[in-house]
Amino acid sequence: MRVEVDLDLCQGHGMCEMEAPDVFSAQKDHVDILDAHPDESLRSEVEAAVMYCPTQALRIVEDDE
Repeated sequence: MRVEVDLDLCQGHGMCEMEAPDVFSAQKDHVDILDAHPDESLRSEVEAAVMYCPTQALRIVEDDE
C-alpha cells in the first residue's frame, strides 16, 4: 500500500498522527508522511487515519502486484 495526502485539503488537524504516529507527522498547517509505503502490519492504523481525517485529505493506494 501507498499513502498519499492532498495538501490542498490538509489543514494539519493531526488526527492522522494520533492514529498512526509511525506514518504521519502533523505540522502547523499540513501533515508530513514519514513512511509513504508502510508495512502491512500498520494497515489498520493507516485506515483509521484515513477514516478520521476531518478534511478527507488522505488516501490509500493499493500497490499493483
